[in-house]
Amino acid sequence: MRVKGVHSCLFLLSLYSSLMLKKFIKLILPNTSSNQAVTLRKTPRDQHNVSRRDISQSAIKVLYRLNRSGHQAFLVGGGVRDILLGVQPKDFDIATSATPEEVKALFGNCRLIGRRFRLAHIRFGREIIEVATFRAGHQQASTDNKRASTSHQGQILRDNVYGNRQEDALRRDFTINALYYSVEDFSIYDYTGGLQDLAQRTLRLIGDPAIRYREDPVRMLRAARFAAKLDFQLEEKTAAPIAELGPLLLNIPAARLFEEVLKLFLSGCGLATFDHLRQLGLFQFLFPRTDELLNAEVAYAGKLVRVALANTDERINSDKPVTPAFLYAALLWPVLTRSRQFHLDQGLSATEAFHTACQEVIGQQIKHTSLPRRFSQPMREIWELQHALCAKKAKKAPVLVERPRFRAAYDFVLLREASGEDLAGAGDWWTTYQRENPVVQVTGGSSKSSKKSSRSRYQRNRSTK
Repeated sequence: MRVKGVHSCLFLLSLYSSLMLKKFIKLILPNTSSNQAVTLRKTPRDQHNVSRRDISQSAIKVLYRLNRSGHQAFLVGGGVRDILLGVQPKDFDIATSATPEEVKALFGNCRLIGRRFRLAHIRFGREIIEVATFRAGHQQASTDNKRASTSHQGQILRDNVYGNRQEDALRRDFTINALYYSVEDFSIYDYTGGLQDLAQRTLRLIGDPAIRYREDPVRMLRAARFAAKLDFQLEEKTAAPIAELGPLLLNIPAARLFEEVLKLFLSGCGLATFDHLRQLGLFQFLFPRTDELLNAEVAYAGKLVRVALANTDERINSDKPVTPAFLYAALLWPVLTRSRQFHLDQGLSATEAFHTACQEVIGQQIKHTSLPRRFSQPMREIWELQHALCAKKAKKAPVLVERPRFRAAYDFVLLREASGEDLAGAGDWWTTYQRENPVVQVTGGSSKSSKKSSRSRYQRNRSTK
């Protein structure tokens, strides 16, 4: 791993030096038109650090089979980018001249997905290799609305216009994601200056940023995510239109934005991504009521969100499991407490105020990002247990520790205390209780904290018969 990092650094340093020389030459030569034809830069194997050893064997199989069948095929996107940066990619995407139907005919383990973007997913066990056909600009589609269509605001609704490799490169979002690696000659093909931006650690959108953001507003979220993940600087023209065009995210389906939230905050750099989203004014379109409280500097709200994201990053980077339910519980907790207090002031009982607030908060949130029931229900259970855990009643403790969401709710108590909430030592109380009453596993995978809790529940069941 250390050797790989050294090779990556040497490659980027040599690339940066050559780019400085080219800039000097441009200074002493006449200026050329900004509308000049796209220039291909081909980097041979001995001048870059991408090796087949760093690429999934499944992806290698797909590349070679497509090539042997007469199709062009290249590793593209984050896989090439990350290897050049000395980072092991998490997934590998392939771009090809083969149509989705041709790809499916070559692979029995292939499934075609998507309407907006037609893709081929080739499954090897738990690994999925995503294969996309080279795409061209919409002007190539003529009047065929089945292949390409856009909204009146310029947003792409369907994008299945096929083209060549150069056209495909210009259709991608960022220059650093438009690098193509070939297993035929082991070269890297660069049409957009992606290698230069990698060397300068710059995140640059391909084409006119305003037009590209209108085509797909989610690109603004991707800009924030990549800037945080790679620690790159957003190029000035790439960042400039975001403040004005951010509201276009309101046109994106809530289900798609939910998937984007998972990518933003469950990739190991959630806190840095959160800071970028706030700086760019984009967080408000994902969690509007939370954003309002953060802007109002409500006590502990900002600290709670930051501590939650930092803890999530730590767990992900330590290969520990995380769940969207806990993340959403933290991001929406300040909103829930504010709403609950409002309904208490309106005269509702504590229980009524809590349940009314839950319905209200979830109902408002799913208008922006969907929240599947498999996550919203555990989130509510985490919230519901907060009152019981803060009460610290020893008689109820054996029953509470057997609740399915007890551990998550206990962690949430610790999170609230770490953010500055005064819970009268509830975290320490439950930490001590668990240490003195360890949970034991019983047949069937369930757990019991003590014989007393099991016996008392049995007696309760008998009394209700």
